[in-house]
Amino acid sequence: MEHTDKELKYLSLLSKQFPTAASVASEIMNLQAILNLPKGTEHFLADVHGEYEAFIHVLKNASGTIRRKVSELFGGQIREQEIRELCTLIYYPQESLERIRQRESSVADWYVVAINQLIKVCQRVSEKYTRSKVRKALPPQYSYIIQELLHEDGLNSKKAGYLQAIQNSIIETGQAEDFIIAISETIQRLAIDHLHVVGDVYDRGPGAHVIMDKLLTYHNVDIQWGNHDILWMGAAVGNEASMANVIRIALRYANLATLEGGYGINLLPLARLAMEEYADDPCKRFQAKVGDTDEAYDDKSLYLISQMHKAIAVIQFKLEAQLIARRPEYGMQGRNLLHLMNLVEGTIRLPDGSEHPLLDTHFPTIDLEDPYRLTEAEVDVVARLKHSFLHSEKLRKHVNFLYKKGSMYLAYNFQLLYHASIPLNEDRSFKRVRVGDRYYAGRELMDRVDEYVRLAHWSASDAPEHGEAVDYMWYLWCGPDSPLFDKSAMTTFERYFIADKATHHEQKGFYYVYRVEQEVCERILAEFGLEGPDTHIINGHVPVKAVKGEVPLQAGGKLMLIDGGFSRAYQSSTGMAGYTLIFNSQGLQLVKHEPFSSTRQAIEQMEDIESISVVREYSSHRILVQDTDQGKILIAQVEELKKLLYAYKHGLIKEQE
Repeated sequence: MEHTDKELKYLSLLSKQFPTAASVASEIMNLQAILNLPKGTEHFLADVHGEYEAFIHVLKNASGTIRRKVSELFGGQIREQEIRELCTLIYYPQESLERIRQRESSVADWYVVAINQLIKVCQRVSEKYTRSKVRKALPPQYSYIIQELLHEDGLNSKKAGYLQAIQNSIIETGQAEDFIIAISETIQRLAIDHLHVVGDVYDRGPGAHVIMDKLLTYHNVDIQWGNHDILWMGAAVGNEASMANVIRIALRYANLATLEGGYGINLLPLARLAMEEYADDPCKRFQAKVGDTDEAYDDKSLYLISQMHKAIAVIQFKLEAQLIARRPEYGMQGRNLLHLMNLVEGTIRLPDGSEHPLLDTHFPTIDLEDPYRLTEAEVDVVARLKHSFLHSEKLRKHVNFLYKKGSMYLAYNFQLLYHASIPLNEDRSFKRVRVGDRYYAGRELMDRVDEYVRLAHWSASDAPEHGEAVDYMWYLWCGPDSPLFDKSAMTTFERYFIADKATHHEQKGFYYVYRVEQEVCERILAEFGLEGPDTHIINGHVPVKAVKGEVPLQAGGKLMLIDGGFSRAYQSSTGMAGYTLIFNSQGLQLVKHEPFSSTRQAIEQMEDIESISVVREYSSHRILVQDTDQGKILIAQVEELKKLLYAYKHGLIKEQE
């Protein structure tokens, strides 16, 4: 085995970490053992849309994984009621302990049983990991104790007393409840090795900021940006049209908790403008969808929300028109409709020549001589709102995390993850799309869009492409060729002001037509370097309407759709509350969820989300760590270590005593 000077220089650096042949051999043995373990469990979610209680519960129960393991361990040994109680204890240990403390007459006896059961569950969820990895996941204050309990089965009579003494000591020192909480949280952590969020944390539901706080502390997560995430990211980097859309959607769903409570966005300037300009306007077209929120509003508050909703919608149309004028290359001039209104006759003539009655003609801030000019009051409101977005410390923290952990797509362990679309032509070829001054298609397009999104955030404000990238953030939200939208138009204006539903239609791109074809999906997978029987595309974005017979597995099993309706706003049309995906060493399991009532009911009634496995796709072989992307990295490390071992044994590099 010959080594170049460059290789020897690298091996010399590596020898600092492994200074002896024995240490190298030990690490090689360790890595080769890890390579032969089953791969860790991956968890895929999409389109959670601010539904933080359901999201957090699905994280806690690992899409039913923990319930299944508990049933495997104790089914037939304890009653169903006790299984439910044990699962609830694992999901919500602190709250469960409060209830149990009030109920149990001999709580010390209950502690003994609970600790034994939890240890068994922890053993089951940790069995595919190395001791080192398990140790790193353990709470520091109980690491040694849990390790001792996990790695002994109690059958050794010489150690049974030792193990019993540990448990007795936990109870006698008053640490039982703290220990139960710690081991329950450890079970939650070990049940899932890696979390993938395939877009759309934001909008509609009341707690996107709560979800982001949870993700900030999650042990291993990546995010593929969705169109609603990009909208918020655009607002956070100063795109005024994106900002107006964010506020309009929040008002439409009466969801002010995220804006005001979560991020401290000051809506008072908008409220003052709305009350002044729309004082006598019923704003019927702008009444909030209160059925989708937990917030309780009185009639006066709801009326103010509708006024603010209309005010920001008009501002949005003006800001979008200004951006479209600034970027004619977007080809979206047909979306400017205010100048086509005839307020005297109460009609509008659309660009296609069709004429329609307007459902609302009260526009006190629109001058038809110059309809896209903001009034002085609107300019002031936009400036104040923009200041709030740019100076929200928590929003900045969350958006920084989206950039750090997020991307347009991810090719990982045979799976290709992206939120919405890869634009296609009618002949099924990859569509060439303009980004900046060049055209891109397929993987190159996704890479260039990813780069542009980062330019909007990280580049200096005076950098050549910064302003263009900031504008492009809005295009990604609603542009016809955006991989996050891929429709002919976003017909927001028509939905508000025209009754004819034909004008509301948004023609989907050819990706949505052809993604049901196995050959098309295989071509997309190959474009991203993924081929073979175990490869899949995982999408969100478009809710699966199970109630109408739609299915989440398409294209001969090559496409998996996991947006089934987490958001309550969608559940009437989907008929359920979302799909999630579990990928372990045996294959893929697509799980369908029923609606989640509330965290309170989950604790008090010990109700879990009813989760049904609707698709099980077994891999062509048991997937080991060596088969994964991480395994490729470890295999490369083993090869480098073998070179170092050779260098030590042949005197090319001296061992350090």
